[in-house]
Amino acid sequence: MSRNGPTILVDDDSDDLELITQALKELQLKNTIKSFVNSLDAFDYLCKAAENPFIILCDLNMPLQNGLEFKEQIDLDPKLREKSIPFIFYSTSVDPYAVTTAYRLLTIQGYFQKGSLFSEIVDDLKVITEYWKKCRHPNSK
Repeated sequence: MSRNGPTILVDDDSDDLELITQALKELQLKNTIKSFVNSLDAFDYLCKAAENPFIILCDLNMPLQNGLEFKEQIDLDPKLREKSIPFIFYSTSVDPYAVTTAYRLLTIQGYFQKGSLFSEIVDDLKVITEYWKKCRHPNSK
């Protein structure tokens, strides 16, 4: 059940993007990594991309469009919704309203709080990626 599409990172904090990228590389995943500092560029990419991404890891608080709005935009697009891309919030913010909204109104597959240590980020991403590598999913091969 290989899912070879890219891992999509969406986070306006360049330091967090770098840490997450380093952590994913440490896990030696075969998936390429595509990073975006805002959700508008990420949405544009998703609309144009031929391949199905492996997963989307998205921060919650971002300028222009927050993570909840980004996921809602994906859910409202029939072509992207049909791709069934696993969407995980990976954010420093764990606002109870945002968590409740994400699960009750959107089709997310997880909400994780970013660790403050690099080792915690690696551990989080290992759990997330191992699950999605083994999970039966419309994009499984």
